[in-house]
Amino acid sequence: MIIGYIVLGIVAGVLSGFLGIGGGTIIIPVIVLLFGMTQHQAQGTTLALMIPPIGLLAAWRYYAAGNVNIKMAAFICCGFFIGGLIGAHFVHFIPESILKKMFGGFLFVVALRMIFL
Repeated sequence: MIIGYIVLGIVAGVLSGFLGIGGGTIIIPVIVLLFGMTQHQAQGTTLALMIPPIGLLAAWRYYAAGNVNIKMAAFICCGFFIGGLIGAHFVHFIPESILKKMFGGFLFVVALRMIFL
């Protein structure tokens, strides 16, 4: 099981560094569908695991290449910090089946927009 977690982390890390995706589009579906977590557990676990790698290594590489707007990132981070707390509070009032549908619908809309626009 631990090897599976590490492989998932490597795949998600490569895709995150390459395409800017990871938690929501790779890790959450895999840990729900393959590792049997609930949607709530998957979202909480993904938020916890993103703290070190995003803030340290992947973002640093983008910064070193001149591809980070620090001012914009700082302001979005402030909003994300508060927004994450609000979202994490209210998500526990949403039933699992509805949360899965909301998540899947979100990914579907994003996929359609990326493909056709």
